[in-house]
Amino acid sequence: MKIDENVKSKEGLSAPFQPFGKTIPYIAAVGSLLFIWQIVAWILPEFLMPDVSQGLKRFIDNFSDPDFLNGLQSSLYRLAWGYPIACLLGAVLGLLGGVSKTFSVYLKSVVSILQSIPPITWVPFFVVLIGFGNLPIIFVITIASFFPMALSVLNATEGVNRTHLELARVMGANTRQLITKVYGPETLPAFVTGAQVAFGNAWRSLIAAEMVGGASAGLGWSISYAGEIADMEGVLASIVTIGTIAIILDHVVLNGIKRKLLKWRYTGGDEK
Repeated sequence: MKIDENVKSKEGLSAPFQPFGKTIPYIAAVGSLLFIWQIVAWILPEFLMPDVSQGLKRFIDNFSDPDFLNGLQSSLYRLAWGYPIACLLGAVLGLLGGVSKTFSVYLKSVVSILQSIPPITWVPFFVVLIGFGNLPIIFVITIASFFPMALSVLNATEGVNRTHLELARVMGANTRQLITKVYGPETLPAFVTGAQVAFGNAWRSLIAAEMVGGASAGLGWSISYAGEIADMEGVLASIVTIGTIAIILDHVVLNGIKRKLLKWRYTGGDEK
């Protein structure tokens, strides 16, 4: 009983500090990067490497610049189209691959061939095919984020408990019911994991495509333009912006969705 009481008391004391425990590594990582930046700024001339205060001031000032905000909106608009489309296609085709072994082999073959091609190399093809604008960048985002989602769901369907499948078949489940009642729930964790991996691909491809895809606005275009005019403050501020928004979308938005969808993993099934 004494041991149990000690364990409970330790858990009770540590619980309020859990959020801080998760935040400290990020603070340490950001602090170390800013420290390295400042050291390099002391070594190099100011026009090559502005110090941390200058870069962060430019980063903050950008959010009061209408042109920058329009570019940010353009980037998020492209991401909001390409990324969900890739997740939906990857999930649907991955589930179909779990139902049909023939389609599974075909899908794996297509993915193994196409995922070896860097997504950015599709930019000239789509620009020539459909012209400049949002569509080429959206297509590149979709291609880049489709592969991890499709493979994640496909591999998960192959690992579905065969006893559950046989039991569902004995009870008269058809193909649609197998997908919605067995494959779907059991591959949900893989779907969430694949979505997070796909986001990283989507975000990097978005920035790269905006830099070389003839975009006239966007975060990628902003950093490319700043580099062309040797505006190092603008380059560093854009890098900080790209990293900050990626962290917010991944670790706050997507992680929040993950915790809601997989609540049983974090609460042990208890409602809180």
